[in-house]
Amino acid sequence: MTTEQFALALVIPLFNRWAFTKACLDSLAAQTVQGFTVYCVDDGSQDGTLENLKAYPAVRVLQTAGNLFWTGTINQGIEAALRDGAQQIMTLNNDVFCPPTFVEGMLLAAQEKPNGLIGALALEGEQRPKVAYAGEVWHWLQDTCTPIAASSAYPLLGLHAVTHFPGRGLLIPKACLDKIGGFDIRRFPHYMADYDYTMTAMRAGFTIYVNYNAPLITYPEASGDRALRAKKTWGNFLKHLTDIRGGGNLVNFWRFSLKNCPPVLLPVNLVIGTGKRLVGYWLR
Repeated sequence: MTTEQFALALVIPLFNRWAFTKACLDSLAAQTVQGFTVYCVDDGSQDGTLENLKAYPAVRVLQTAGNLFWTGTINQGIEAALRDGAQQIMTLNNDVFCPPTFVEGMLLAAQEKPNGLIGALALEGEQRPKVAYAGEVWHWLQDTCTPIAASSAYPLLGLHAVTHFPGRGLLIPKACLDKIGGFDIRRFPHYMADYDYTMTAMRAGFTIYVNYNAPLITYPEASGDRALRAKKTWGNFLKHLTDIRGGGNLVNFWRFSLKNCPPVLLPVNLVIGTGKRLVGYWLR
């Protein structure tokens, strides 16, 4: 298989953390199939990222003003890739490591499900990998998600339908972007934009799958909200609920539910979900 037939573009948003970016780019250079184009969109890094990217001449580098966060940088990269003729877009975070057959496995899934958005199985640990995220089904009434595979189950195989997926390894066909556009930067400048996008795509007639045949390695400790939870203080609690990188950001939750929750379930979802975010920080 060659990727030229898919005109594949990988879009990676950057903000500092060069060590993660380098490991990610090196892993992409070692893929069993090549021919894809990598777009790195830097949103104001101050750790030498732009200078270091010069060592990767095949990578197309875009710069933004430093205030676009995840959603804005992803959209910038997608727009550039589409202008260059991309037919498949993969959004990829910089804090992931892609095993050599990752891109090949994602493209094989795209062949099998041409009308689908394909998300990658996320693992933790390179020596003895365990499942970090294997896809979920969303339940609006309880504001909960049910994993579709046990956290201890590995290896896993096949494509499995889910209701949503994060953007750290998400393959999107151009037909979907043509129909619904890019990610919703107005409502979700950072967190929740990926979940919202996949749910919007489902309402537009596309399907969402997790691909167990194409795992990538993640580093959960790199999450901004993980740091807020690691040391529980009233200040971090407030950031958790209000900061743009806060995993329990109440405005994000309300916007997400108002846009995506079935109207008949919305009142209960808002009450339960708000309560969980107010209390859950102290319990986990």
